[in-house]
Amino acid sequence: MNFELTASDHHTFAAYRVEPAAPPRGGIVVVQEIFGVNSHIRSVAESFARDGYLVLAPALFDRVQRGVELGYTKDDVAKGRELRGQCSLDATLLDIGTAVAAVQVAGKVGVVGYCWGGFLTWMTSVYVPGVACAVAYYGTGILDHADLEPRCPVLAHFGERDAAIPAEGVRRLAARHPAHQFFLYPADHGFNCDQRASYDAASAQLARERTLAFFRQHVG
Repeated sequence: MNFELTASDHHTFAAYRVEPAAPPRGGIVVVQEIFGVNSHIRSVAESFARDGYLVLAPALFDRVQRGVELGYTKDDVAKGRELRGQCSLDATLLDIGTAVAAVQVAGKVGVVGYCWGGFLTWMTSVYVPGVACAVAYYGTGILDHADLEPRCPVLAHFGERDAAIPAEGVRRLAARHPAHQFFLYPADHGFNCDQRASYDAASAQLARERTLAFFRQHVG
């Protein structure tokens, strides 16, 4: 269902909210790709609700353009990149923090993000309080901020064939942060999304099993 949140700077923005069938094990914030809170992100949110969590997927483009839902064509990619370029990192993290606070009614909170959202999840683990753990999928830009120190446990998934995120860079990242978990899969960028040509079912399934086990350990 659609939900409204208000950040501390009075910006009001939408979020997709999904409740579990039983009392929640905790809260999960799902951080979008550059394609908005589209049908794929909504399905991800719904899947974590089925696993027992109260889930929010905040509409992080609402500061620039409300109601963004893109597909995965070249034009969609170009539009998503344009919108991302207009988003302030500080303001975006403020909105993620607002979503984190909103799901704390369910208990501990985990954050999971994909692509741009994977990068934002890494930054959330460093700068946003109240996060029990963070899971980043193929976060473009993480390697450029490898020197940052997360304040919560991090699990990160990357594709070995992702030209934008070299596998060797991922290995260096993992070596720099031995307290956290980093996995490479025989897949390309976007391997978790079944609406993309790069979808890899086996890698997506394994990454999700690891993600769910991580949430069970750190959130509930």
